[in-house]
Amino acid sequence: MGKLVWLASYPKSGNTWVRAFLHNYIVDAEIPHSINSLVDFSVAECAMAFFGRPGEVLEPQAVQAKRPEVHAALTKLHDDLVFVKTHNANLSVHEVCLCTPGPTAGAIYIVRDPRDVAVSYAAYTGKSVDEIIDFMGQEGAANASDGAQVFELLSSWSGHALSWVAAPRRLLVRYEDLLADPVRGFGRIIRFLGAAGAPPEPERLRRAINFSSFAALSGQEEQGGYQANGAKGGKFFRAGRAGAWREKLTPAQTARIWIAHGQVMEKFGYPQN
Repeated sequence: MGKLVWLASYPKSGNTWVRAFLHNYIVDAEIPHSINSLVDFSVAECAMAFFGRPGEVLEPQAVQAKRPEVHAALTKLHDDLVFVKTHNANLSVHEVCLCTPGPTAGAIYIVRDPRDVAVSYAAYTGKSVDEIIDFMGQEGAANASDGAQVFELLSSWSGHALSWVAAPRRLLVRYEDLLADPVRGFGRIIRFLGAAGAPPEPERLRRAINFSSFAALSGQEEQGGYQANGAKGGKFFRAGRAGAWREKLTPAQTARIWIAHGQVMEKFGYPQN
């Protein structure tokens, strides 16, 4: 049994929100855990510092050659489970797994309605919604190495989701369910991580949910900034809503997403209208 718990998601699907919750639950403090200290108990797998010298730009084949070694080293960061953020699809590149099975204990996969993802991802990158819809439909879609991080293979939104659903020892969490019933949704995460599905401590759970609410996270960002914010469109913690696509997307954009991903969307409970 490995030690790595992958916190996996397509970008702008709630990964940082879940990380913030886990940190607040683990710390169990009387004040919110700083959003600039999310590396206390979790790491971003794509960080260049794990693969070589910061500022160095590695080709995908070189990254893949190092990935198994990097993942083995990540297991030594903590005595207990190590939470690892990734936007990689659960696939292989150059015959090497993007998420090495050996060191893996399990995965929490966070999925979000791709129509809301398109709106949020466009705002984050500073690109148009149409550009993002095109990107989300590409099987080879990837974030390139840039000196701060190594490449990540996202695949299409549908390909990404299906790759993680097929993973063993994984918990599927819908973004919308965390919003609608956070006690149940985040409670499922703690049960998944606990020995023999041990239930969460009610007061500790409630406090961690409050400390990681979008109001709390956004307030922290306004007061002290968020160091990991690479957004070209302003704030990282923008709204945290479900269904905003109904106000932001044109009928043509909505139709394009449904044509590309509707069959998979239905598997996750996202209806056409």
